[in-house]
Amino acid sequence: MQSSSAADPVNFSTTTFEVGGREYRPPASPVAVLCIDGCGCEYLDITMAHGRMPNVMAMVANGYRGLVRAALPTFTNVNNAAIATGLPPSETGISGNFFLNPETGEEVMMNSKEFLRADTIFSAAAKAGRKIGIVTAKEKLRDMLSAGLEIGVPGGAIAFSSEKADQAQSVTHGIENVETVVGEKTPKIYSAEASLFALRAGVALLQQQKADFLYLSLTDYMQHKYPPEAEESLAFYEGMDHEIGRLLELGAVVGATADHGMNAKCNADGAVNVLYLETEINKAFGTGHRVICPITDPYVVHHGALGSLVMVHLAPGSDADAISRWILAQDGVTEVFDRNTAANKCELPPERIGDLVVLAGRDYVIGRTPGDHDLSQLGGMLRSHGGRYEEMVPMLLSEPLNHAYYAKAAGDPRNFDIFQFTCNGVQR
Repeated sequence: MQSSSAADPVNFSTTTFEVGGREYRPPASPVAVLCIDGCGCEYLDITMAHGRMPNVMAMVANGYRGLVRAALPTFTNVNNAAIATGLPPSETGISGNFFLNPETGEEVMMNSKEFLRADTIFSAAAKAGRKIGIVTAKEKLRDMLSAGLEIGVPGGAIAFSSEKADQAQSVTHGIENVETVVGEKTPKIYSAEASLFALRAGVALLQQQKADFLYLSLTDYMQHKYPPEAEESLAFYEGMDHEIGRLLELGAVVGATADHGMNAKCNADGAVNVLYLETEINKAFGTGHRVICPITDPYVVHHGALGSLVMVHLAPGSDADAISRWILAQDGVTEVFDRNTAANKCELPPERIGDLVVLAGRDYVIGRTPGDHDLSQLGGMLRSHGGRYEEMVPMLLSEPLNHAYYAKAAGDPRNFDIFQFTCNGVQR
């Protein structure tokens, strides 16, 4: 899948680097890793079945496609941090999009690099001589993913979002005039174009030799809004395939995975299957219990802050075992773990989760109280994620695997292994 292009004369650094005890050996080619937000395998299967992803079909035929396990909770910040570091949440420290900060007692967004406890692959690759380009659809990820990077200096990294592309400045983002570079206006975040702009920006950075080691993280607005068989979804994935083809034409080794899948959270009549857990616990056991929904982020139109995993902070003196048994008996609840068990089984930082971690079934979500969730903008259908049933996601590589990584793929590969597979595992 290599091709001659304007990028070919460049001498790409093949210096080996290490992050979190893992070694990375980048190929002498551009590297482009995609996080296709919310991409369960059914989206690829159905779009390819319609013949609308020829470039991805070629990747499957000539490279590799497999299943990998995402990190729990299956939310954006958790998994992007894991992919960016190659490490589970227990080591990144990122346990959700939103959490109860034990140091302050405040409920806060977990968007800032100050919450990240591990070095990123990007900062290590930059020190090894690669030119880093990070493009996220959502602005909320930019600060965290750019941790440790030198930005605003000659030869420094580039990091910006589709959402605020028109606000990028050289000193803070490593680039300015993004709309001119990409050749398009800044898109609306609630659109297919927010993701496609991120991919087109990655293509532009490669074409113009502004970067050679890319991370392109998309948004799941389309997956929240449309099932995989909808024409809107088919057209979106077709557009995505076109940009992947352009990356391949530029000689990039392309790896792609997802941060989580997506499922409808409704009954047969289309009504949302939701348990307002804080309301019900306080009715059954007295007041003072707090439920934190770690899916919470600025993009409420996506999901109404309803996902399939929540943290429960119990009132002092509570009978945790009794409350745990009661929660597990509620409709839609599939798993309840105490703090230590959750930290062990779900690879989570124990001091950044609740006394209890509660997971729901495939078609259920868990919320706080009815007043905490605005469902009016969902268009009559809730599609969401966060739990066990959005854990298995695709991994795609544009090149065939070498022997060592073919064996690794037969074990328990994770979505946060994608840079290892892309750098170390391909036969190029």
